Amino acid sequence: MPFRLDNRVALVTGGASGIGEATCRAFAAAGATVLVADLNADAAQALASQLPSARALPLDIADEAAVNAAISPLDRLDILVNNAGIGLVGGIEETSLADFERLMRVNVTGMFLVTRAAMPKLIATHGNIVNIGSVAGVVGIKKRYAYCATKGAVVAMTKQLAVEYPQQVRVNCICPGTVDSPFVDGYLEKYHKHEKDKVRQELNLRQPIGRLGRPEEIAHMALYLASEEAAFITGSIMTIDGGWTAA
Repeated sequence: MPFRLDNRVALVTGGASGIGEATCRAFAAAGATVLVADLNADAAQALASQLPSARALPLDIADEAAVNAAISPLDRLDILVNNAGIGLVGGIEETSLADFERLMRVNVTGMFLVTRAAMPKLIATHGNIVNIGSVAGVVGIKKRYAYCATKGAVVAMTKQLAVEYPQQVRVNCICPGTVDSPFVDGYLEKYHKHEKDKVRQELNLRQPIGRLGRPEEIAHMALYLASEEAAFITGSIMTIDGGWTAA
């Protein structure tokens, strides 16, 4: 069977919901031992209890001490999926310094901290990293100044690591379009509470294919990139966006 992860240990940040949850489920079904890392400890534990070989890892990725304390004791790590992230609506004139720094702290510094802590273990296993970016990292999107900045950094960090460790660790990035997930639900609740159906339809139509992506579709791309079938792929930025960036 292709795309198996037997005897591999995978850590997924933001693993308790949305794309992260779907990735944990896909990896577990492929035979991996999954570490469900999430700020929401209860949700992480609930998901881990449903999987055949998994455990919860409560984690604030923006806390350096917490990241080191969580990752240092691991005996082995083969796969890191940097999925945790937050969003923000607003152009540059509407973006406060505090909000800009908050997005940078989670989406960029958090990824840096987790990756830095995990790198020695990944080198030891000739493992691989899958970063979850966004189409916002490869094209401009109105009213997403800070978010585009952070996802552009994710793309750049992916390429740099692939060049720095070409024979030790594979590093790739998935850039999804809009995915039907709690991330989108939170956006609609916060910014479009009284017109959710209208805005959801607009989000559907933003992808030329005419619908939002599904978390499972992103998870299956991550599964492929983490598997031996993708052994010749590193430094790649893969869009999975219903045709958005091709239009």
